[in-house]
Amino acid sequence: MKVTGAALPFLPLCRRLLPSRLAGLSLALLKATALEIAILAGHLLLYPSGITQERRAAPALPAPGSPDSQGTAQLPTETNPPVVLLHGFIDNRSVFVLLRRNLAQHGRHQVESLNYSPLTCDIRTAAELLGRHIEEICERTGRRQVDIVGHSLGGLIARYYVQCLGGDLRVRTLVTLGTPHSGTSVVPLANAHPIVRQMRPGSPVLEELARPAPGCRTHFVSFWSDLDHLMDPLETACIDHPDLMAQNVRVSGIGHLALPVHPAVATGIRQALDSTGTGAETAARSGGLTVA
Repeated sequence: MKVTGAALPFLPLCRRLLPSRLAGLSLALLKATALEIAILAGHLLLYPSGITQERRAAPALPAPGSPDSQGTAQLPTETNPPVVLLHGFIDNRSVFVLLRRNLAQHGRHQVESLNYSPLTCDIRTAAELLGRHIEEICERTGRRQVDIVGHSLGGLIARYYVQCLGGDLRVRTLVTLGTPHSGTSVVPLANAHPIVRQMRPGSPVLEELARPAPGCRTHFVSFWSDLDHLMDPLETACIDHPDLMAQNVRVSGIGHLALPVHPAVATGIRQALDSTGTGAETAARSGGLTVA
């Protein structure tokens, strides 16, 4: 996939100045950085459209004379659970515009994007609010469970809900994208924000997530990128817990911002949701996803 034309004039110079292996890495990094900048620019344009919570579509009223109009409960028409999309730190639901469209095009019509406040200072509190949202979604849709896709901090909030607040009863599959499951050491100056401190290695929240979780019913799929500039170390975006049913899928060639946007990752997400693990295991056996 071609990600930028601006970098092409510099490619011969990179190949001349660097050994072949380093040149290959540098070219991949150059392409990924150009893609990240392009995605950031597009996301800044879309950001205002996602500041408010999305409007919930009112359930269709039964036709007069139908069984539903006489008090019979309406059965869900979609076999798959609703999908809940949860954004990352200082972001909003607009980051999922392309992923949501991709899911809808492949039959996932019950998709909801949730916003949590940019002033949120505690992962535990955000997880409690997520639980209330999910209870409301299940009641409104008549479904017993949901699937969740969480980007970055959103994945950590969802994991805390599943592991520590009994959310495994409601969440069938949790897909995380570039989530610091073991903590990230990037940008030390950001420690001024309390929720950033909770994403640091050894924080009390991460210590809670490392505790035993016997019988956890949720299936986890973690997509991590080998060029993710916000994960330090990179493998922190992998789930490593003996009690969790988890697959880690390596994505090569893109950075942090591209994970919820890139169509190849969207395909992997759909496979994980549709197969409850089979698709992710296949990707893992074949070496993950190479998308650029």
